[in-house]
Order: sequence, then C-alpha cells, then structure tokens
Amino acid sequence: MQLQHEDFEKIMDIGIRLSTERDRNRLLMTILDKGMEITNCDASTLYLYENNELRFQFMKTLSQKISRGLDGEPIDLPPVPMKEENVCSYAAIHQEVVNIPDVYASSRFDFSGPRQYDTLTGYRTQSQLVVPLANNENELIGVLQLINAMDEKGSVTAFNEEYEIIIRALGAIAAIELTNLSYVEALKTQIYSFVEALTTALEERTPYNALHTRNVEKYASLLADYIIELNREGKGDKTFDPAKKEQLMLAALIHDIGKMVVPLSIMNKATRLDTEIWKVDDRFKLLRALYEIDMLRGRITGGEYEAAVKDLEAELVFIHEMDVTDYVTDADCQHIRELAGKQHVSEDGTVLPYLTEKEAESLGIRSGTLTVRERREMENHVVMTSRILEKVQFYKGFSLVPKWVGAHHEYLDGSGYPNGLSGGELDLETRLLTVVDIYDALVATDRPYKQPISRPKAIQILKDMAKKGKVDLQLVEWLDEALEKEAEEER
Repeated sequence: MQLQHEDFEKIMDIGIRLSTERDRNRLLMTILDKGMEITNCDASTLYLYENNELRFQFMKTLSQKISRGLDGEPIDLPPVPMKEENVCSYAAIHQEVVNIPDVYASSRFDFSGPRQYDTLTGYRTQSQLVVPLANNENELIGVLQLINAMDEKGSVTAFNEEYEIIIRALGAIAAIELTNLSYVEALKTQIYSFVEALTTALEERTPYNALHTRNVEKYASLLADYIIELNREGKGDKTFDPAKKEQLMLAALIHDIGKMVVPLSIMNKATRLDTEIWKVDDRFKLLRALYEIDMLRGRITGGEYEAAVKDLEAELVFIHEMDVTDYVTDADCQHIRELAGKQHVSEDGTVLPYLTEKEAESLGIRSGTLTVRERREMENHVVMTSRILEKVQFYKGFSLVPKWVGAHHEYLDGSGYPNGLSGGELDLETRLLTVVDIYDALVATDRPYKQPISRPKAIQILKDMAKKGKVDLQLVEWLDEALEKEAEEER
C-alpha cells in the first residue's frame, strides 16, 4: 500500500490541530485517537516517560468499550520498567518504531503481560505498532502503543508498514507540542513562584491584612466560577475561558504588591494616633507637673490648679475616645480645634501646646485612621504595583495582568484612582477585582482599625456604591448569590 495525497493532508490537519491545542490532556488524547483513526486499530495505550519508566496515561479498546484515564483519573497499573525485553521500553530506549504482526508468534519480546491480560479478559491481542514519542531535541516524551489493526472486513491484521511513517510523524509533532506546553507550564510555574514569593513577603511584612491577598483570590475564584456556571446554564452572557480565569487568579494574588513600599507606620496604623498616643499621654503628665509648679510658685491658685488638672483629665479621655472612634462628628471636630488651641506658657515664655498640629489633624480624621497625606501615600501602592510589574517580562498568556491590577481601585464613574478611568475603559476582570477587594476589606476580621461587618451589610454597602455608579451592580448581585450558594453547601 502506497501513501496517498490525502494521507499527507491528514498529517497536516492533525499537525495544525495539535499545534493549537493548549490543554495537555486533550493533546495527549488527540495523539491516541488520531493514531487509532489513521491505522484503523481496535485498541491503544499511551505511556508517558517519567522517572526512567513508562507510566500508563490512557488506555482504549473499542470492541470492549474500555476507556481509562480519559477523564483524568489515574490508571492503577504499575509503570513499565525500562528493560529491553518489554516492547514499549525497547522502542523508547532505541527511539525505534516496532511493528509486531502477531505477538503470539513472536519471541523477540516478553509478551507475557498481553497474554495474561487476554486470559483475564477474553481479548485476543495480535498485532502491535509501538511508536516512541520524541521531540526535536531527541528527548523521549512517551510511547504510543497501537493494538490490532483492522482490515476493511473488520478482521485483525498486521499494521501496514507504510503507516509507520505517518504515525512516526504524528508522534514527532505531538512530542514537540508537548514539549512546548511543558515550556509554557514552566514559565507559568516561574511566574507563580515569583508572585508567591512577593505575596509571602508582603504578608510577613505586616501582621495586619495578612489574609487579604488570599481572600481576594478566593472570592475572585468563587465569583468567576459562578459566572461560568451561569453562562453554561444560559443565564448570563459573561464568562471566563480557562486562560482568562488563570490570568484573573494571578492578578488577584499580585494586586497589592505595591504595598511593599508603603511605610509600615501607615500600613500598620491601627488608630488615628497609633503609637503616637503615648507621646500625648506623656505630654499631659508633663502639663500636670507644670501646672503644679505654677501653683507652688504662686503663679496660679490651688483652685485654678485643680480646675486645670480636671480639664487635663477630661481632655485626655476625649483624646483617647477620638483615637478609636468609628466616626468623628462636626461637634467633635470643633472640640479638637479648640483643644489644639490650648497651651501652657512657662515663666520663661516656653509654650507647650496640648496637641501638635499633626496630632490634631489625625484626631480630626472623619473615618478610618489615615490623614490625607497618609491616605495619598497608601493609594500610591497602585502606582507602585504598576511600576513593579512594568519590570516583569510577562509570558503573553498573562499579558493583561498588569492592566487589570493597575486599575482595581478605579470606579465606573471615573472617581477612582490613580488614573480616573471609567466605564468602558475597565475590563470585566478589573471590575470583578474591585468588587471582591472592597468586599474583603469590609468583612475582614484582621483589621485593627475597624470591626468586621456581616456579609449582608457588606453586600448592601456594595449595592449602595453601585447605585452611585461606583461599581458593577451585576457583579455585586452575583457575588451575593455565589456566597449564599457556598454557605448553603457548607451547611
């Protein structure tokens, strides 16, 4: 039998399909299926070369409707050792195609395994075509074993030698593509290890927000999977293919890397005054001593001294309350301004204010713990994240990660930061990161400056933000549904 023009066309078509396949298991299954199709055989086994042995990857027998390993489940058969008496090992060791017309009539190799299998199953193994899979660098990838070629009448026959060329070509193309996929996986592993190292460093840098990155990744995955499920059920027009989902997870892990350069005094600021509160306490002790000196030297009366001490005690209580309160009212701000104007003047003219200008500014923060300058420095972490990621040469499969990460604090109405992007400028992935980032910040239990709030309240806050045009309402509603579904499954 001579190879026909259509045979070469078939090789080209298979080569194109293999070169565009990005899923390793599907690529391996394509090798097995196409090998069986080309040779019109009844059964096949695909082995992968690992740790100096051949491991069973896929097994298929059409006549007995047997299919193993195709769903990703491991095949519970011992690996084939690299010994020349095994036909598959021989083909692998010598990088040679082996064509056996009838295993029962051959003494060249040890076929006790197939014969034992036949005894147990009632199958009759006859012809075999064993093809090594080696890449363009002559590295062994695995072995394809084709069993029982069928003629036009459906009878078992020997494998036509002409098809050895086609199957060898198929094996070579497949091996090269598997190698390319391995390189891609190695690149992905390298990128993930880099991200994992930076994330670990960020978590170790501060005891606060240590779980934030992991939680954002968790919520992003939960929401993305829910959107994929809705799309599969025909209930949504948005979805994520595996590549986009993979990029999204990496973006979630790396979204706060810029916080590496935020000063710890800001990152760890638990209250409005934080560690500066002890300076205020010491100053008020000093003020009390100065008023006592004034009394002893006759500069003030005993009654005036008692009034000054009482005032100091009341003001210090007020300062401690303002340091930790959730919200500073207009009346509180007025009181802080008045307190900042109080001072003690010694005999020599030395002035000691009750509060410094910085302390008064900090106490007057309406909500949260950061001043305008500190908040600006904290918000700059997004800019720093982008600068850091600009230095990373991302594999093209992750090329959108810097874009999504650099915009996760932008709002739909253009009021976010750092670039004031809006609506159509924000990808679905960016908008999703924004929603889950805010959600975790609201429900987080490890923030020293705020109490965590419940899921329903956090979702309501996000819905209120959506009504104001800040975030995507549909994503907020889907997050709520995904969280509820998860909670029901855990009950």
